[in-house]
Amino acid sequence: MASKKVVEVFYDVVSPYSWLGFEIMCRYRNVWNIELKLRPAFLGGVMQGSGNKPPGVIPNKFQYMGKDLARLSEYFDVPLQTPADPFEVMFNKGSLNAMRFVTAVQEREKLGDNQVERVSRELWRRIWKEDKDITEPSSLSEAAMKAGLSDGEIKEVLELSSSKEIKDKLKSATKNALDHGAFGFPLLVCHVNGKPEVFFGSDRFELMAHCIGEKWLGPQPDKSASKL
Repeated sequence: MASKKVVEVFYDVVSPYSWLGFEIMCRYRNVWNIELKLRPAFLGGVMQGSGNKPPGVIPNKFQYMGKDLARLSEYFDVPLQTPADPFEVMFNKGSLNAMRFVTAVQEREKLGDNQVERVSRELWRRIWKEDKDITEPSSLSEAAMKAGLSDGEIKEVLELSSSKEIKDKLKSATKNALDHGAFGFPLLVCHVNGKPEVFFGSDRFELMAHCIGEKWLGPQPDKSASKL
C-alpha cells in the first residue's frame, strides 16, 4: 500500500461548518489512505488576519446561513441546531477560551487525537445542539467530563490552557492556517507529492478526493461502501 497522505483539518468549535468538515474527515479517516491531523486554531484570528468579514454583518448571507445549516445537518447527519442568538454566540462571546482549552487537551495528550476529538465534538454540541455557553471554565469542564476526561485531567487542562505555552501554540496554529491562505474554517490541507493542496469549507470533499486519488462515497462512507 502506498504511504498515507497527510490531511490537516484546521477548525474552531464556534464554526458550524467546521463541525461538518471535522465529522466527515473523522468518518473518512479509516476509509481513505490518509493520516488525519487535527489542528485546533482560532477563527477570530484568521478573520482578522485575512481581512474577512463574518456573515453576520451581511444580512442576506446571515439569513441564508440558517437555512443552509438546516439542510446540511440533515444531509451530513450532524445534529446542528441554530442557537437562539447565533450572532451573540459566534461574534460577541467568541471561542478564544474554548480553543485554548482544546489546544491544552491536545498538548497534554501528546500522542494521538482521541481526547481532542471527543472534547471538540462535545463543545460543538454545546453550542450547535444545546445552545449552551463555551466561554466559562465550568462550561469547558462539563464538555470535557462528557468527553470522558477525569476530574484530575480537567483540572490539569484548565490550568494549562491559561499558560503562555498554550497561548503561543494556538497563535502558531492560527498563523499556520493563515500561511496556507485561510480566510475561514474549516481549512483542509492535503499534502500530495510534497506540496499542499488547500480546500476551504465543507463542500469540497469530492474534489479533494479526486486530488488525493481517493473516492468520495457520500456523507456516510461506511453505509455507502456496504452497498457496493
